[in-house]
Amino acid sequence: MKIVTVIGARPQIIKAAALSRAIKEHFEKEVKEVIVHTGQHYDDNMSQVFFDELGIPAPNYNLGVGSASHGVQTAKMIEGIEEILLKEKPDYIVLYGDTNSTLAGAVAASKIHVPIVHIEAGLRSFNKSMPEEINRICCDHCSTLLFSPTATGFKNLIHEGFNPDNKRRFTIDNPGIYHCGDVMYDNSKHFANIADKKSQILDKEGLRGVDYVLCTIHRDNNTDQPERLNAIFKALLKISESKTVVLPLHPRTSKLLNVNLEKSLFEKITNNPNIKILPPASFLDMIVLERHAQMVVTDSGGVQKEAFFFQKPCLILRTETEWKEIVECGAAVITDADEERIIKSFNNYMENPPHKFPEIFGDGKAAEFICKEMLENF
Repeated sequence: MKIVTVIGARPQIIKAAALSRAIKEHFEKEVKEVIVHTGQHYDDNMSQVFFDELGIPAPNYNLGVGSASHGVQTAKMIEGIEEILLKEKPDYIVLYGDTNSTLAGAVAASKIHVPIVHIEAGLRSFNKSMPEEINRICCDHCSTLLFSPTATGFKNLIHEGFNPDNKRRFTIDNPGIYHCGDVMYDNSKHFANIADKKSQILDKEGLRGVDYVLCTIHRDNNTDQPERLNAIFKALLKISESKTVVLPLHPRTSKLLNVNLEKSLFEKITNNPNIKILPPASFLDMIVLERHAQMVVTDSGGVQKEAFFFQKPCLILRTETEWKEIVECGAAVITDADEERIIKSFNNYMENPPHKFPEIFGDGKAAEFICKEMLENF
């Protein structure tokens, strides 16, 4: 069986590591994987370092699309992916999550009848102003095999008309849906001890033994809207009065801080010894930063989950989350970009940290399950 795996953004590269590892360890004689990197994230710190660090096979193709508007970027990807699919003639294309690379792969493959496997299917924010929501819905409804990491995602698919009782052989018109657990949980379990041995981030940044809050900000509705960005950083400034704030900066955020923050706030942030602004962190460094943080503050879907994996309370800088279970069990709270809510939620968690982190993301063998199901339907 030949599969083409499409990746382009940092989280997809990491997720792909779980599937590539499962193939190598359990299905090497049965599955050939061809990896296509769209180049959606092309900064070495956001991309190449993950291939090197996680032992992912080098991409067979790199489209090198780089940064552009949604339309231009997606169009270039569709053109490049279609050409590769026609050349490679795979049995499946494997797509992850909800990026423009995901959408491009879904459009290209469905038009030429290559069956689509969507990993992280069924996730919904129910906010269609998010480009990611459009991408994930479109991909789901073009897919043949849909693997949801959570029970909520599985139920979302059923509510949208997917039939859980469909029988093989699955096709785009007779899709198979699964609740399989999360490949990122696979990775977190696998790499946690490796990260502690290999990462030097705590010693390098003087964080060993320090009580700190880890924060990541990258979504365009936070970085590109001055009112929201200022509210977030005013809250972080307040938090820094009692805790060190560690902030690995996404390239988008780094470019916009000086532009969108009030001048006086920008100066206070950049001159504050309790706010440590770092370059983008590698996956192993992020695992270590998450494991040793007291709390996580983020607008990233992936970091929300990783905080939960490592039993850390999380403040979500958005109006909603796809990972509703972590909010429902009290391990995370949605604060949006609201200064008062961020500070109030921070204080609440410092006084009463959550103690319940139920096993809602599977058994750490989701990638192995996905490979087996692809082969069964092959």
